[in-house]
Amino acid sequence: MRWLLLIVGSATTAMALGFAAVYLLSEMQLQDREAVHQFSTSIPDDAASIERGRHIARTRGCFGCHGQQLQGYDFDEQWDWPKRAVAPNLAKYARTHDAQTIEAAVRQGIGADGRELMSMPSFNFARLRDDDLAALIAFLRSAPVVEVSLPRPALGWDVRWDIARGRELSMADWVEMVPPLRLDPAVQPILAEGEYLAMTMCNECHGLDLRGESYYSGWDSGPPTPDLAIVAAYDRVQFERLIESGYALGDRKLGLMALVAPDRFPSLSDSEVDSLHQFLQSLASEPAPDAFWRP
Repeated sequence: MRWLLLIVGSATTAMALGFAAVYLLSEMQLQDREAVHQFSTSIPDDAASIERGRHIARTRGCFGCHGQQLQGYDFDEQWDWPKRAVAPNLAKYARTHDAQTIEAAVRQGIGADGRELMSMPSFNFARLRDDDLAALIAFLRSAPVVEVSLPRPALGWDVRWDIARGRELSMADWVEMVPPLRLDPAVQPILAEGEYLAMTMCNECHGLDLRGESYYSGWDSGPPTPDLAIVAAYDRVQFERLIESGYALGDRKLGLMALVAPDRFPSLSDSEVDSLHQFLQSLASEPAPDAFWRP
């Protein structure tokens, strides 16, 4: 009995030390980066800027993840990775944090506690312009705070184990890999605007460079997303239907796109749709570069 108790005690101690090591290593990974961009743009309070911020919030998906009243959302039933993903109440968050903290979360993938985020798709907003981010903050601070009960988010031990081993990337890691905008608005204004829209709306699902991905989509739970050079096959009318309804050529309903598109993209102006369409069509003339996030 004495030996049995010794063995059980040793095993329990070893297990506890293992969990402690995983926790500490994962926390070290999540706290190894500081915000590098200093956001100093003043936050406007005029009606036009607030309405511009509303447009940014709608077309970039804030309502889709944080709730139609920005009240926050518990993804417990939709996601099993991480253990519990919870989108915070954005109206409250914007009021209780300064602009620099909000910028770090939105564009750099670093939370208010200084830890790297795991669920917020900051890479999709890494190229968001300063004035658009300022307008977004202005809108969020103007939105009514709708109080709902939200649980605490939780990573879970599977995710922590992958982080500790360097096999799981944080959003701050992904942000560092986002390609820069290439087109000069002074030289190619329409295409440059289309590039800006695509790189702040579409790379959330279609790869950091818009040329498709299979690594990140749904955290490996969904099919690969296509190279957006496929838009070369769509005329203007067909493209508008695609991004407003999620229906492709041949009247095919496109799964996640059919869920996301109607919530976000009907708010795009005609000129934004034109710019986005022309830019995405132009991708067909360029080879897709090698990237680990697609086969």
